[in-house]
Amino acid sequence: MSSFFRSRWVDAPAGVEELDPDSLAPGFVAAGVPCGLKDGGGTDLGLVARRDGEVASALLLTRNAAAAAPIRVCRDSCRAEEVRAVIVNSGNANAATGERGIADALRMRGEAAECLGLEPETVAVAETGVIGVPLDIESVSAGIEELCGALSEEGAGSFSDAICTTDRWPKRCTVRMDGVTLSAQAKGAGMIEPGFATMLCFVQTDAELDNPDGHLRCAVAGSFERITVDGQMSTNDTVVLQGSGEAGKPLPEGLLDAVVLQLALEVVADGEGATRVGLARVRGARGKEEADRVARAIANSPLVKTALSGRDPNWGRIAQAAGMALAGEDLPELGPDEIEASELAGAEREAELTLSLDRGDGEAGIFFSDLTHDYVSLNAEYTT
Repeated sequence: MSSFFRSRWVDAPAGVEELDPDSLAPGFVAAGVPCGLKDGGGTDLGLVARRDGEVASALLLTRNAAAAAPIRVCRDSCRAEEVRAVIVNSGNANAATGERGIADALRMRGEAAECLGLEPETVAVAETGVIGVPLDIESVSAGIEELCGALSEEGAGSFSDAICTTDRWPKRCTVRMDGVTLSAQAKGAGMIEPGFATMLCFVQTDAELDNPDGHLRCAVAGSFERITVDGQMSTNDTVVLQGSGEAGKPLPEGLLDAVVLQLALEVVADGEGATRVGLARVRGARGKEEADRVARAIANSPLVKTALSGRDPNWGRIAQAAGMALAGEDLPELGPDEIEASELAGAEREAELTLSLDRGDGEAGIFFSDLTHDYVSLNAEYTT
């Protein structure tokens, strides 16, 4: 059985080979070091870079109106099509930190760029952690020189560690198919309903990318845009795709899609306190938008999420959530003939539920996690 493509909902392309996940796609280097932001001295500052040669890239950022300083810096002054490096810290989101936060993000970017010999506009900044606390920029600055000196083609492991916060395990892979290598690292466990990206995800490939923005948006639309843990859109969501072109070949069909879907499902499976992953499918809606709205209402319902946790096939909770999403509509009564929820009672870690509305041909699905006591405990004590 594949060690990375574990989910029943991911179809790994035929012929894909899994490599050491600590290695990066040819043309890239990375590293992670501790700089003092995390309690206990954990690795919390990371860098992934394409120092020399051509690069093609794409950058997707949160739509949250309370976007963090690194998001604003990337949005306002980063060349999204020419991202050579990303400097990342965990332990502090640098969100709701005012003008100081912007200055700190710019300093992070500038010092990383200088160390690498790059233009600042080709370096993206990403941060994750506690909101509303000023960044200890002096600790970050002190760590950047060490970080640049530690860069390695085998540095994906330490980089992956550097981006984690409440994650229970690292989310990364390196795969090869038809002469093309793709490596990826992600983090995320809470504050997840991106509607655009995920907490953090970085993808590197030696493929030639003729349309990196198109490739990334298509892959994200079927993965990170289809997940929720707690219905909360992060202030810091960032996804970056970088291509070196060294393979001299295009991306194999389906490879990027499969990788980012598995990473997105890993984020859901690692939802704070989560024990199970569900897929809420809605069929027969009056269009895709309606199907999506109903599926999200079901997936974000605390009652449905606790039913998934307790292995309770309570179809009445699904009917209630769907009716709430369609409040004011003329909807026939929903019952067990329209709702299939038997998998909620199963022993598997992944379960599907399906609602048939019989109003049209719109379909949508949302992946979600269950809700347990641990989610409340972790978030009740997050800053204390």
